[in-house]
Amino acid sequence: ERSCYDEGKRTAETLTMDYHRGADVEVRIARIFNTYGPRMCIDDGRVVSNFVSQALRRQPLTVYGDGKQTRSFQYVSDLVNGLVALMEHDHVGPFNLGNPGEFTMLELAEVVKETIDSSATIEFKPNTADDPHMRKPDISKAKELLNWEPMVSLREGLPRMVTDFQKRVEEESAKL
Repeated sequence: ERSCYDEGKRTAETLTMDYHRGADVEVRIARIFNTYGPRMCIDDGRVVSNFVSQALRRQPLTVYGDGKQTRSFQYVSDLVNGLVALMEHDHVGPFNLGNPGEFTMLELAEVVKETIDSSATIEFKPNTADDPHMRKPDISKAKELLNWEPMVSLREGLPRMVTDFQKRVEEESAKL
């Protein structure tokens, strides 16, 4: 079963390709996978920012379901480099831009704990029925045609994000 989110993205790609063919307009299609980094909204509901903000606020890290579902996370500079490579080439796409390195939600929570607060606790909550068990991009087309692949690992990029979030969470606390 496909969610309306997936269907919306598929429809947007179809409309873009129809416009490309019908109006002879140059287009590029990128399928952007989970991205994280400094300057993200602290409370945007994405798992990386949720875990980081929860750990910085000394709250339990909320894991939905059993935590075995996997995701991959790309650092923002890798995404920017991928988009630039896409714009500089003549290939329309679609191209998957993401980091194929997979982490379970529990592994991600542990990396966040190691980075911020090893004493942080993990709280399990029921998962939604439509949450995919695995989401991992196949970036072989981007590697081959755009000569692009992500360079920043989660363990390298996460501390950069944490530094930014920590500053903002401290500013937020000072206002209270």
